[in-house]
Amino acid sequence: MTPLLKIDGLTKTYPGVVATDAVSLSIAPGEVHALLGENGAGKSTLVKMIFGLNQPDAGRMEMDGTPYAPASPEAARAAGVGMVFQHFSLFDALDVAENVALGMSDPPPMRQLSRRIAEVSRDYGLPLKPSQIVGDLSAGERQRVEIVRCLLGKPRLLIMDEPTSVLTPQEVDLLFDTLRQLRAEGTSILYISHKLEEIRTLCDTATILRGGKVVATCTPSEESAERLAELMVGRRLETPARAGKVQLETLLELAGLSMGPASDHGTALKDISFRLHAGEVLGIGGVAGNGQDELLAALAGEARAPEGTIFLARRDISRSRPQRRRALGLLTAPEERLGHAAAPDLSLTENALLSASTTQNLARRGFIDWGATRRFAEGVIKRFDVRTPGPGTVARALSGGNLQKYVIGREIAQNPLVLVVNQPTWGVDAAAATTIRQALLDLAGKGSGVLVISQDLDELMQVADGFAALTEGRLSPFRPTAGLTVGEIGLMLGGAHDIESVHAH
Repeated sequence: MTPLLKIDGLTKTYPGVVATDAVSLSIAPGEVHALLGENGAGKSTLVKMIFGLNQPDAGRMEMDGTPYAPASPEAARAAGVGMVFQHFSLFDALDVAENVALGMSDPPPMRQLSRRIAEVSRDYGLPLKPSQIVGDLSAGERQRVEIVRCLLGKPRLLIMDEPTSVLTPQEVDLLFDTLRQLRAEGTSILYISHKLEEIRTLCDTATILRGGKVVATCTPSEESAERLAELMVGRRLETPARAGKVQLETLLELAGLSMGPASDHGTALKDISFRLHAGEVLGIGGVAGNGQDELLAALAGEARAPEGTIFLARRDISRSRPQRRRALGLLTAPEERLGHAAAPDLSLTENALLSASTTQNLARRGFIDWGATRRFAEGVIKRFDVRTPGPGTVARALSGGNLQKYVIGREIAQNPLVLVVNQPTWGVDAAAATTIRQALLDLAGKGSGVLVISQDLDELMQVADGFAALTEGRLSPFRPTAGLTVGEIGLMLGGAHDIESVHAH
């Protein structure tokens, strides 16, 4: 059988790095083909060349046996290639049909387009209303908009980059049903994900990249998740483990915290109360858009909650500014890396100063100690294996996963009394996720309190002592993660907060 897409010796170099090194692979018609590798292994560079966003320095591609060299995404789409990116490119203030139209080079009249959207979303089990405002949609529904936009172009190859990172387990099942239907109709799918059990369940073949080179090709269902991770990183990964135990001392207490939404499409917090103890890791799960950003902003001091109190080691910090909270030992790492957790055009050294100047004494009497700041940044880079030429590199030059390692590592390295992180391992590979999770457990092992807000339920079950669900701005009671079933978690995420609470928080 002629492959739908054949890649032969594709090479792309950037200053100081070979992103893809003579990569060859082929994708058969109607095949779900996984692309696996660590952050910086070359996955993003490869799919950008397939989709016409980047041009290769060497090598060639064929589609159906004829040369394929798209000069732009438009050319790739015309050849039958669609791509759903990890970060959605949607306008919150516009409706579904208007967003879809913006992604088309020659959209039909709106009434006709709305009819087509309704047909495609129904045929592929992706329920959508064309007239619905995108800002009111859940993360899973937003992803459906992106997928339907692709499917309207009737792609023969659909590229999906981390498609389940913001979905509930039920939404993942729905997506997989859609992808299996596409496969049955002969559409090929190139699937990038760090969730190895998903790869084993869904994909027919996997190509594994390491350091820009193909190191293995396998049938995922015949390999264990541990073996796939070993192939990706070239060594065995240890399961994160904790030394130390939860203590009686309360480090962080929220009592009756209520606050309006952060934006027009945000979610109000409603009567949030819980306690975090020394040596404890608490996990808060929930689908994006249920108040996670508002909760982190309220804890960081970026937003002032009009109702309720926040106590840090029995001190009322409800009215304290962000820098005061940091000085007292409450550190936070927001979900959005570029622009919130890090200033894109500042160096890693300068970004270290912005976060750690108070806790690490990096500025005295108005003078910055650049030597100490650079050493602190270098320490984070080394400890968390951040792949970068050095601390002088600007934040936006790092891959998403490496910037995530730097941002989380920068906060952990300050040895906070309490650390609050939102999506700590979003978009990072298995090895980096293990490093970050172990560092969070080590921090708790030293007696700090750690609050992990995450949409990755496997992550929360692995690191957290207690689990609560955040739904429409309301927090369920915390329950011990030991013995908690997937069914119970699903009920909690769905808003069933009256499940018996065993954990007295």
